[in-house]
This record gives sequence, structure tokens and C-alpha cells, in this order.
Amino acid sequence: MNTRLKALSDWVAEVAKLTQPERIHWCDGSESEYQTFVAEMLESGDLIELNQDNYPGCYLHRSDPNDVARVEHLTYVCTSRQEDAGPNNNWMAPAQAKQMMLDFYAGCMKGRTLYVIPYCMGPLGSPFARYGVELTDSTYVAANMYLMTRMGKPALEHIEQTGSFIKGLHSVGELDPDRRFIMHFPEELTIMSYGSGYGGNALLGKKCHALRIASYQARTEGWLAEHMLIVGIESPEGETSYLACAFPSACGKTNLAMLIPPEHYKGWKVWTLGDDIAWMHLDDEGQLRAVNPEAGYFGVVPGTNRKTNPNAFDTITHDTIFTNVAVTADNDPWWEDKDGGEPVIDWRGRPFDAKKGPAAHPNSRFTVTAKNNPSYSSLAEAPEGVPISALVFGGRRRELAPLVYQAKSWAHGVLVGASVASETTAAATGKVGVVRRDPMAMKPFCGYNFGDYWQHWLSFEERAAKLPEIFHVNWFRRDADGNFLWPGFGENLRVLKWIIDRCEQRVDAVEQPIGYLPKPADIDVEGLDVSPDTLAQLLAVDVSQWSEELAHIDEYLQSFGSRVPEQLLAEHGKVKAAFAD
Repeated sequence: MNTRLKALSDWVAEVAKLTQPERIHWCDGSESEYQTFVAEMLESGDLIELNQDNYPGCYLHRSDPNDVARVEHLTYVCTSRQEDAGPNNNWMAPAQAKQMMLDFYAGCMKGRTLYVIPYCMGPLGSPFARYGVELTDSTYVAANMYLMTRMGKPALEHIEQTGSFIKGLHSVGELDPDRRFIMHFPEELTIMSYGSGYGGNALLGKKCHALRIASYQARTEGWLAEHMLIVGIESPEGETSYLACAFPSACGKTNLAMLIPPEHYKGWKVWTLGDDIAWMHLDDEGQLRAVNPEAGYFGVVPGTNRKTNPNAFDTITHDTIFTNVAVTADNDPWWEDKDGGEPVIDWRGRPFDAKKGPAAHPNSRFTVTAKNNPSYSSLAEAPEGVPISALVFGGRRRELAPLVYQAKSWAHGVLVGASVASETTAAATGKVGVVRRDPMAMKPFCGYNFGDYWQHWLSFEERAAKLPEIFHVNWFRRDADGNFLWPGFGENLRVLKWIIDRCEQRVDAVEQPIGYLPKPADIDVEGLDVSPDTLAQLLAVDVSQWSEELAHIDEYLQSFGSRVPEQLLAEHGKVKAAFAD
């Protein structure tokens, strides 16, 4: 397999001359090719076969212990003008960044295979799909891209027809943390990554293409590329509402995307269209529609079990690549809160010793095709996407944010999204548990200045006939003793039902300075251990806490200087004035 597209063949030849691989392999995206990748990695030790009776088609990969998460401090957006990248991104001049990366790449693939991976993000043939080619020297990356994207011959044919594709060059290099960088050149639609084999740093179709580069493309072309799950909620009457929800990593996105209705909600169904990224476009009638650019899941595995998320658990019991989990004596994969089994070998490959830390890395992962999911929706492949009724923002806050509230307008909703803050998790390097601003859950992923990004969001009000309603949720509120006030998981459907009812104007709400809150009677708590007092705590708006929060939001917005839209500042002023009244 090769290509008749000269721009692509020339680029591959240029990279091969620079990196000097032993051989070049053009990926065709077939099942037999994937099995060849697996066989090669089993032979090299890059994969370990797990118990094939209990976990057929499942394998374990152990990454280098210093290469276990995204490296935001080494991730750069390289625009010709620094202010276009914004204070939300690390910036380096494009010429300087390219030269540094080219120096790293020189001869880096000697003795290795250069894999050429043509891939499609979004349903094949969809007008909303975008295409890319990743060049990598990692068989692990090639196998993961098979699971995560629509890769191979069909993607290459589309690329050859249009002549347009995102260029992504990746090498694991020496896995030296001091020679590890992920560079994005949005003006040239190019990505360069070196020195890491970890998912988001190496699977360039994921965060690098589908968010950082795509968000830049989306602004240019008039759509949105967002860090959002897409879920369909079907009522017993057969009415399905589609929600796109943005949460920072490890804040329950996968659990919500694969939610199973509780016993109390017999006849309800939940359909998964995506667990991580949504690309949203306005159709000819001004309706916002979403597609999931990915074809698989790269999820955080600790905490996944049959009780918290049966669909997620069932999804990863076959044909899955696990990264940095522990194993049991029976050679089953194991992670914290799995329920069942005992770890004997930890994620580093050492005999498990609880004194040395958790058995599975807190950011250990699973890679699996979306079609494994029992709640998978075939509409994930619908070229026209699905109509979005509500956009839901959320974060992990012990206090402050109520269980749910609704923005008062589209512009106010943009402020709500821009104000999102969450406690940090193991998905990114750095301290855990620190509250940080994470607008629209896009802080690590927006490929340009947040001020311009918020202005782009605001612009939809002028272009759309019917925009989704915007909400904020917080499943993680706690009492004074640190206990969670809301049961979460499947019971979150009770909150989603209120959101849908609000979109359909079936229930009223209580107006507060921060937005519209539910009337306690409209949140169904039948059968839950949630007392009227607990529900009151969940829906409480503490004026002193919010006054402090508003001051922090004001300071954050002002940090973007003249790029902050006046309309956004005006919305913030309205909220402050409402509290003053």
C-alpha cells in the first residue's frame, strides 16, 4: 500500500530521510494488521498477554514509569504571534520549535519501523469529518490508533480525493523527560511530538488533532471542537434528547457517557455516542449538531467496576489494551476499586507492595473500540450527527457549585463555561486536588487564545436559529464531614431528566444570581437516601462563597487582557450586581 497523493508521498520520504527508519509500513487498517501489531509487541515485550479465558483479546502495556500522563508544561502552541496562542498555552516561535524538533528527529528511527497511519476523525464521508496522517515509530501507537480512529485504506482514499490532511509526526525517541515536547502548529495544521509513548502525547489523532488543531480549524470554519461527551437519553415514550457534556478528565465523563438507568427509571435508555470529544456544527436550519470524531475510548480505568459502571466494565472485558494496570495471580488485569481479585504484580511489573503506592497507576488506561460498549449508538456513525438539546458543564467541587443550575441566556452560559473550575486529577502531571480554572474543560486543549475562543462561542447567538440550553452540574459536593451528598453514577439520570424537562419547558425553576435552580420537588429523590435537608444543601447558593468565587473569576478573565469579549465581562457584571441586590 502506498499513495498517489504526491504531497503525502513527498512528506513521508522527507521524514524517512530525516529519521532513517529500517523500514516503512503503510497501515491498511485491517483486523489482520492489528493482530500482526499485537504479535510483534508480544514478541518484543511491549505487550503482555492477559488471561485469555477471562479477558479474550486483552493485553497489558507498561509504559516507562516517567511517561504516564499528559505533559502540559511541555505542550506548546506555535503561532506566528504569541498573543494568538494566548496565556492559556505555552508558546514558542514556530521556526525555533521546528528546528529543535528536527534536531531531535535526526536519525531517531534507526532500527525501527516508520508507520504511516492515514486516519479519519468523525464518520467516514461525513461533511463534518476531518482527516490526518500520523507518522510514528511506535507499534503501540499504531495498534491504539486502530482502536481509536477510522484508520487505513478508506481514510487514505478520502485524503487522496481532497488532498487535505493534518500532518502528525511522532517518535518515542529515548523517552527522556528532558527531551520530551509536543508541538502544535495550527497555522500549518501540523503536529510534532517527541520523547513520549503515552496516549495523549503520542496518539496524535486524539487531543492534539481532535482538540488543539481542530479547535483552531473550528474557529476559522465556524464550528466547535470541544472536550465533551455526547449522550442520548431516551424516555419510555421513545423521545430521545442528546446532550453534550464537558468535564475535566477523571470527573465522571466516561461514567456519564455510559450511564445505566437506575431501577427507579424502568423503560429509560441511555445511548453512548462519545465519551470525550464532540465536534459541533450548525446545520442548514441553524440547529447545533454533534459528531464524535473518535471511534474508540481511551479511558481512565481505576474506579471502574460492575457497580459504578457496568457498561464500561463490560466494554473492557474483551479486545482491550490496558496500560499501567496491575495483574492478579490468575493474570487478570486489576485496578483499584475493581471489586474482586487481588493484585500480585503492580503497574511497574514489581511484586505488589501497598507501602510503595497503588497497584495500578492512578492514570492507568484502557483502549477499546466504541462498538464494544453495550450502550453504543449506531448514530455515532451518522454523517449528519445528532441534534444537541443541552450543553452541560461541570467540575469536581467539594463546595460552592450546586448540584445543577441553568444559565439564563446563551451569553450567560458562555460565562458559566468560561468560569468552570475543578480539582486537579492524575490525568495531568502536577499536584492533585488543587482547584484550577478549566474553561469548558478545555484549558489543556484549546489551540488558541481563550479570549478569542470565548468570542467565537458568543458569535453563535447571531448565527443560530435554535441554540441548546446551557447547564452546570456538580456531582461531587460534600458535607462538613467530607461525605458525598449525591449518590452519583446511574442516579445522575435524575438530574439529566430535570435538564431535559427544562429544555422542553416542562418544569419551572427558581431564579438565583448564578442561574435557574430546580425547585426541590422537581428533583426526583424517590428511593434515595437523600433527605430534604441534604437536597437543600445540594441546591444551596452560599453568598459569601460565591462573592469570593466571582472575584477569582473576575481576576481570571482580566488575565486575558484586551482579548476578553466585552460581552463576557458584561455578563459577569450582571451576576455580581444580582448578588449585590
